[in-house]
Amino acid sequence: MKIAVSAMGDDLNSMLDVRFGRCNYFVIYDSEDGLIKSIENSGQMAGGGAGVAAAQQILDEDVEAVITGNMGPNAFRLFQSSDIKVYRCESMKVKKAVQFFNEGKLQELNTAGPAHAGMGRGAGRGFRGGR
Repeated sequence: MKIAVSAMGDDLNSMLDVRFGRCNYFVIYDSEDGLIKSIENSGQMAGGGAGVAAAQQILDEDVEAVITGNMGPNAFRLFQSSDIKVYRCESMKVKKAVQFFNEGKLQELNTAGPAHAGMGRGAGRGFRGGR
């Protein structure tokens, strides 16, 4: 089984990044052969649609599960329609998150988090022009 983890760095000793669409890397662990693959998140600097761009990268890697902290509605819907399960995890080392997944200690996300308005807009808070 391939498991993708949103991460701040490119290996198992990196910290999990709770921001799915804006994480720096995805560390993909293959539990069948123990192989690790890291890919840079191409959506992290997008003005909008970062979650969808990131989700598409993960879909291209044929993963079966994603571990992250939060995920917006558009990326979440892509994974739901592709039968990829998403699990919530707090910030910790990627290898610990994978261990928790294997032990059944992570909660599956059944709903998406709030949508964000892209970079530079207060992390999803509304724009208040003129104030």
